[in-house]
Amino acid sequence: MLQKESLLKLATMKMPFGRYAGRVLIDLPEEYLLWFQNKGEFPQGELGELMQLCLTLKVEGLDRLVKPLKQQS
Repeated sequence: MLQKESLLKLATMKMPFGRYAGRVLIDLPEEYLLWFQNKGEFPQGELGELMQLCLTLKVEGLDRLVKPLKQQS
């Protein structure tokens, strides 16, 4: 799922609910994403897939590559 469109969505799509509603997905805290993973309950569909991708990028230290895309959009 590491496609240009997915990276752009991480940099522009906002979290639609919860504690961090309104925050761009790439800016979600790693701990919040880990909470979803530990519960085994990422949201269904595209949002859940993007959140999982976001967590992977953060764990691998690659989220800094997505952040500049926020400025371009």
